[in-house]
Amino acid sequence: MDSTEKQNIKSIDKIIVTSLKNEELQEFNRIFYGRVDQHTLALKDSSLKLAASNHFEISGYDFPGHTEETRSPRKIRIGIIQHSIAISTNKPIKQQREAIFMKVSKLIEAAGEEGVNVLCLQEAWSMPFAFCTREKIPWCEFAENVTDGLSTQFLKSFAIKYNMVIISPILERDEFRGDLIWNTAVVINEKGIVMGSHRKNHIPRVGDFNESTYYFEGNTGHPVFETKYGRIAINICYGRHHPLNWLMFGLNGAEVVFNPSATVSGLSEHLWAIEARNAAIANSYFTCAINRVGTEIFPNEFTSGDGKQAHNDFGHFYGSSYVTAPDGTRTPSLSRTMDGLLISQIDLNMCRQIKDKWGFAMTQRLDMYARSLSKYVEGKELQLVKDK
Repeated sequence: MDSTEKQNIKSIDKIIVTSLKNEELQEFNRIFYGRVDQHTLALKDSSLKLAASNHFEISGYDFPGHTEETRSPRKIRIGIIQHSIAISTNKPIKQQREAIFMKVSKLIEAAGEEGVNVLCLQEAWSMPFAFCTREKIPWCEFAENVTDGLSTQFLKSFAIKYNMVIISPILERDEFRGDLIWNTAVVINEKGIVMGSHRKNHIPRVGDFNESTYYFEGNTGHPVFETKYGRIAINICYGRHHPLNWLMFGLNGAEVVFNPSATVSGLSEHLWAIEARNAAIANSYFTCAINRVGTEIFPNEFTSGDGKQAHNDFGHFYGSSYVTAPDGTRTPSLSRTMDGLLISQIDLNMCRQIKDKWGFAMTQRLDMYARSLSKYVEGKELQLVKDK
């Protein structure tokens, strides 16, 4: 099987479903997904037709919590969208952005009609992921203001129409502080008002990921946004490789952490199903891993100083977006090759229920690690025992 055929595998999850039956499939589900029953949501016929006519996948799953005597269920619906770019990267910037807007609008409509309360798009959703090229022209023209940029203005009407909180990861232009560029997630509330934003904490310098050519590490810390529907946070892309990044969002009270990403098959696919799931388990909150789809071809060849031949593409963005609950159970992934909307109905009460069950928050010994980290940062002697 050559690399093209491997990229065209549409879904590992569906391969399993077609390969295993009955008791074997149930046992696989128990071991891999953490539950025998996937708790599939019944979606509206209109949503299924909208997906079919616009060539995107739509699926939904439920994560029911335990019934409590002293608290009512806190059920909400969260949605995540993965998509490819819409037209060639050699087209004018305005046309590229408008084509993506048109494509994504159909997925947002489906989310709204299905009652999604909080929706998150992928990293730098309104543009190609051009940071591999190291070219400033024309890609910096996609950068926009948080509060009144074109992406924010586009999404505000959907937020109001569907009474929905929308997370919009963009390439930010800070017009008030030196015209600096940042990799930023904007949080728009259900009234169409920008609650705030978060800038990417960790910037990759690996392979074709030449992002520090455009922006550096963010300066917003680990904000948690207390929305009408719950406390949410955004761990942007490369931050998923850093456990302390996930930890801080949890310490600040997050109940759902979204991980909008852009990552390719040759680099990280073997890590993808592990990291966000581990974070959900370790921090007793829901995580949503989101990745773009497709292969983006750029007009000019580029290299990354790794000895490989010059090329025009980043590699295959493998999608495979999924949601994990605090108990480690997870949904099947969206397709590796197709645009998609994944909806999860979750009970936020599960966060406390799992903290009570496993006691991770109680047993994590933050005071001990804080002292050890402080000594390490200050350059003090390592706690290393050598053989005499």
